[in-house]
Amino acid sequence: MTVSLENILKNVAIEKISGSAAITINKIEFDSRKIVANDIFIAIKGTISDGHQFIEKAISLGATIIVCEVLPMILLENICYIKVADPNKALAQMAANFYNNPSERLKLVGVTGTNGKTTVASLLYQLFKKAGFKVGLLSTVKIMVDETEYKATHTTPDSIMINHYLNEMVHAGVNYCFMEVSSHGIHQKRTDGLTFAGGIFTNLSHDHLDYHATFAEYRDVKKQFFDNLPKTAFAITNIQIEPIIIASIEQIKPAIAIPFGAFAFFA
Repeated sequence: MTVSLENILKNVAIEKISGSAAITINKIEFDSRKIVANDIFIAIKGTISDGHQFIEKAISLGATIIVCEVLPMILLENICYIKVADPNKALAQMAANFYNNPSERLKLVGVTGTNGKTTVASLLYQLFKKAGFKVGLLSTVKIMVDETEYKATHTTPDSIMINHYLNEMVHAGVNYCFMEVSSHGIHQKRTDGLTFAGGIFTNLSHDHLDYHATFAEYRDVKKQFFDNLPKTAFAITNIQIEPIIIASIEQIKPAIAIPFGAFAFFA
């Protein structure tokens, strides 16, 4: 599968391009160890290592395009360097473009919250299967492309894998996909570039503060998911969570609020 760089860069916020962008690329990687000829390498600053330190290695393995936050001191003539403010955000949009935006070709529903994400997403997968639909599942436990199961490694996979599996679902004729959306995934922009048909908020408690500095930050990261939903999307939330979350969803979805049990529905 090869795609033109021009198509991959659609809607990506670019600060500077050095070198020719008239290139057809093989695939996108942010792990330099996986680079082969004609790949794009995206240098991401992680919690353990900085991808900028592996730019030279990526080029030696065949990368022809480097996407980074900080340009190297020496720019090679045969390499295209693309400077962006946020490599994580760029990766998400580029991955979606590479796979021809598969989230737009099915109904993608995100499930977020401290607890219950796996249960809710899995029950919805089973419910829609029983109703006769072809369904996908992206969860902590497993990934399902209708009847085909794959091993899951993260609650929210990286942007490349998300779009890879969504693309597989599209080709398998899947109608709906239910996806766990973690606060880590939202914060690291893994869900950017995706088009959600709806979002579900299960609950909110004082967990994951090993990653988020404060509870307020954790709460606000969850809120971002609903802030970024399309105006056409629906939202379902537990009415017992913090008022700021409810207010955020009401701002996005002001038309209807129907409580059922411990939940409210916004459409």
